[in-house]
Amino acid sequence: MSDTSNTLAIMLFSEILGADQILRSRLSKVLPKGMEISHFSVLNHLAWRDLERSPAQLAETFHVTRGAMTNTLTKLEWAGYIHVRPDWDDARRKMVTISPAGRLARETALSAIAPMITKVVEDLGEDKARAALPILRELRNQID
Repeated sequence: MSDTSNTLAIMLFSEILGADQILRSRLSKVLPKGMEISHFSVLNHLAWRDLERSPAQLAETFHVTRGAMTNTLTKLEWAGYIHVRPDWDDARRKMVTISPAGRLARETALSAIAPMITKVVEDLGEDKARAALPILRELRNQID
């Protein structure tokens, strides 16, 4: 890799990491009290997919360890945001679904973050935001 390509790669990833850090900080400040980004992410995923998922499947989806996912799911279950049941086909596994309280918590969180993320898109411009999506998806798929 040439020095120019190396510099470009470093600049690209520095911008992505910087944006990620700022976005996470801003999201953490507007999420409902006690809700972490990881909680919102899991609730959003379960609501969007509307399917039961095992903790292992969720860990794989979010690229975290099973232990980290178990910790998040324990907190969500304690809050009443998810239902965890044994897998009827394999008693060693569990299955997770979002509860009605979890759907409400997700909607509350979406309402809290919507003004912030809408302003970001408005400030950037819809055309630039749409143009960025395929590039970001391709980048995510390449590093996945």
